[in-house]
Amino acid sequence: MKNPEKIGIRDIPRLDKWFILSFQHLCAMFGATILVPFLVDLSPSVALLSSGLGTLAYLFITKGQIPAYLGSSFAFIAPILSATALGGPEGAMIGSFFAGLVYGIVALLIKQSGVKWILQILPPIVVGPVIIVIGLGLAPTAIDMAMNVDGAYSSLHFTVALITLAITVIASMFFKGFFGLVPIMFGIIGGYVTAYFVGIVDLTPIGEASWLAAPAVIIPFVTYAPEFNWKIVAIIAPIAVVTIAEHIGDQMVLSKVVGKNFIEKPGLHRSILGDGVATMIASLIGGPPNTTYGENIGVLAITRVFSVFVIAGAAVMAICFAFIGKISAIISTIPAAVMGGVSILLFGVIASSGLRMLIDNQIDLGAKRNLIISSVILVLGVGGAFIQVSEDMQIPGMALATLVGIVLHLVLPDKAASYSKKPMFQEEEENEEVA
Repeated sequence: MKNPEKIGIRDIPRLDKWFILSFQHLCAMFGATILVPFLVDLSPSVALLSSGLGTLAYLFITKGQIPAYLGSSFAFIAPILSATALGGPEGAMIGSFFAGLVYGIVALLIKQSGVKWILQILPPIVVGPVIIVIGLGLAPTAIDMAMNVDGAYSSLHFTVALITLAITVIASMFFKGFFGLVPIMFGIIGGYVTAYFVGIVDLTPIGEASWLAAPAVIIPFVTYAPEFNWKIVAIIAPIAVVTIAEHIGDQMVLSKVVGKNFIEKPGLHRSILGDGVATMIASLIGGPPNTTYGENIGVLAITRVFSVFVIAGAAVMAICFAFIGKISAIISTIPAAVMGGVSILLFGVIASSGLRMLIDNQIDLGAKRNLIISSVILVLGVGGAFIQVSEDMQIPGMALATLVGIVLHLVLPDKAASYSKKPMFQEEEENEEVA
C-alpha cells in the first residue's frame, strides 16, 4: 500500500490545519522545556521565548530544510547549577554563550573538513552511553524533588509525585496518536489537580498576575561582565561536546523519520551551527541552552507532517506564550513534587534513549572494546568523577566521561566493532510504494 499521506518539508498547510499542527508541536515541547528552567531557577517564560527565537534562527540557518524544533537542554542542568553557585544566573548565561561558541567552532571545522571525522570520533558506542549518563545523572534531582520539602522527607508530597508518575505512565502506555506523544503534559496537569485538592498549591500568584507581561530577561554581558570568571566557562563550555554528540544522534533519527539525509544536505555543519546560535540567543536573554527535541521528532513521525512552516508556527506560538503573564504564574505555582513525578519517567526515558541508540545501531556489547568504552563512560559520568584543573576549576563528570570515551574509541583496536552494520538512514524515493 502507499505511504500515509504526508506534508512535505516546504509545503504550507491550510490555515486552520496550520494552527492545529503547530499547536501540537508546542504541546509536545512544553512540559520538558519548562521543566529545565524550573530545575535551575530560571524564568519559564524566558525559556519559551528563547525556544521560539532559537527555533526560528535554526530554521533560517538550515535554509528551511530541516523540520526540527529546539527546546531547553537537560544536559546543562547540573553545570548551570554549579556555575550559578559561583557567579549567579548571569555568570551561568555567559558560560552557556561560550558553549554556543564551541558549536560554532565545530560547525566551521565540519564545513572545512567534511563530516566523516566527527562521525568517527562520536560513534554510537560513545554517544549512546553519554545519553544514558545525561538521564541517570539527573536521577537524584528527580527523587529529591519528588520526596523532599526543604530537605526533609514528606509522605504527602511523595504521594503526589507517585500519582503524577502514574498518570504520566498511563498516558504514555494507553493514549494513542498524538496524545500518546505528550504524556508529560497529561502528567503535569493531572498532578497539579491532585496537588490542589490535597492543599499544596497556592493560586494567589495567578490572580495577581496580569494577562500581558514582559518576560524577566537577563542581560548577562551587561550585569556580569565586570566579574567575568573563566572558571564558569570551564564548567559549562565542555558540555557542548556532550550535546553535539546528542545532536548528531537526533539528526540521524530525524533523517530516518523524514527520509532525507540531513547530515549531507543542508549539512551537519549548518545544523550544529543553528543549534549553537540558538544556545547563544538563549544565553543573551537568560534562558537555558537549547537543543533539538526528541518529543517533536516523535510528532513528525506519527503525523508525517514535515513542514518547516508548521515548526515555525509553533515557534511563534511559544514566543507569544512567553508574554502571557497568567501562563508564567500558573507554571510558578506547580509544586516541585509534581515536577519530580514526571521527571522520574522523563529522565529515565532520556537514559533509555541512549540504550536504544546502541540497540538500533546493532552495537555488539560482547565485543571487548565496546564493553570497555561503555562501562568507563557510565561509571565516570554517573559516579560524578571530575578532574580538578586548579583550586576552583574542574572538568565535570559528564564532559570527562565523554572525552575519555572518545579517547578510548580512538586508541583501542578493532574500531569496526563500534559502528553500525546497517545504513544510518535511507533516502525515500519519490512515489515509493511499500508492499
